[in-house]
Amino acid sequence: MLDHLVYATPDLDATVAELADRLGVRAAEGGRHLGYGTHNRLIGLGGRRYLEIVGPDPEQPAPAAGRWFGVDALAGASLTTWAVAATDIEEQAGKARAEGYDLGEVLEMSRASANGAAILEWRLTPPRAGSIVPFLIQWGSTAHPGASGLPPVRLVSFAAGHPNPATVRDDLAMVGVGLDVFPSARPMLVAVVEGRRGPVRLVTA
Repeated sequence: MLDHLVYATPDLDATVAELADRLGVRAAEGGRHLGYGTHNRLIGLGGRRYLEIVGPDPEQPAPAAGRWFGVDALAGASLTTWAVAATDIEEQAGKARAEGYDLGEVLEMSRASANGAAILEWRLTPPRAGSIVPFLIQWGSTAHPGASGLPPVRLVSFAAGHPNPATVRDDLAMVGVGLDVFPSARPMLVAVVEGRRGPVRLVTA
């Protein structure tokens, strides 16, 4: 089940303003990922699903290994990856590894809420920018960001393109998820979201 889409950008404020103009909805404050050099804003996609807009945090130095989601290499906003909700992340990652797809080691993560009143904690497999295969995320006892009254838009469609769709479908099956994959000249994720001002297409740059 889709948990969230990741829309990465080299300039968070500029991208939030652009989306607000195109959608008629302004993303809510998210929080800072301390030690990872990023911060985010969030828009609801219906139910517990949401769009994460993430970019460099000017109040943090860039980590030596680079920021997640390929942020440092981006010239503009890009739909870089997506997350699937897991109920037992260790078990699901282990099953994928046994099937032949290694999602990486499960990491413990946390950040303060936008108002600083709470600490959000979650576990995930490392995100891979540009990969059509999602990463896994498990929120555990932490309140899910999508359940916190985020400004809403409608997720109209979500799919992927790839020069070899059959190979990607096999990879997705090993992870236990499904996604429409169409033939394209390059790997890409494509989402259409609709706000007050009509549909907006988000795509991998």
